[in-house]
Amino acid sequence: MNKSLILLMVFCFFSCQKKEQNTANNETSCKKEKKFDMYELSEMASLMEQMYVYNLQIKSKIEKGESVGEFPEFFNKIYTAKFTDSSDKDQFFDEKAKAFIAAQNLIYSDPKNVKQNFNNVVTACITCHQGKCGGPIPKIKKLYLH
Repeated sequence: MNKSLILLMVFCFFSCQKKEQNTANNETSCKKEKKFDMYELSEMASLMEQMYVYNLQIKSKIEKGESVGEFPEFFNKIYTAKFTDSSDKDQFFDEKAKAFIAAQNLIYSDPKNVKQNFNNVVTACITCHQGKCGGPIPKIKKLYLH
């Protein structure tokens, strides 16, 4: 009986050791095979992120009753920034970009109605994204002033 127990223990020892080696080898091969590609934003995606952050700051200023300053000229890059997929720059986008810039300008030129004008900018963004890339709509909706 002692010999059986010893054989069983030896068998378990070697089988466990083999599994650990296989696991280690698999992990090593997986590490070698995995290659991470960093996603790089297109010019347009990057610009939209900048515009979002800027409008978050404007929202905060409006809520505090502070001056919003002047129209940020970098917003005009919306007409020239490159898309991830160049086919997305079409007549629909051009019309929506023009409406967005006009709405954004009203924030600065009509301070009496700044809250409504700001919300119109948010709506302009959502309207465009409903026709193109809907992904950021929930994020954009958070810009609305209540």
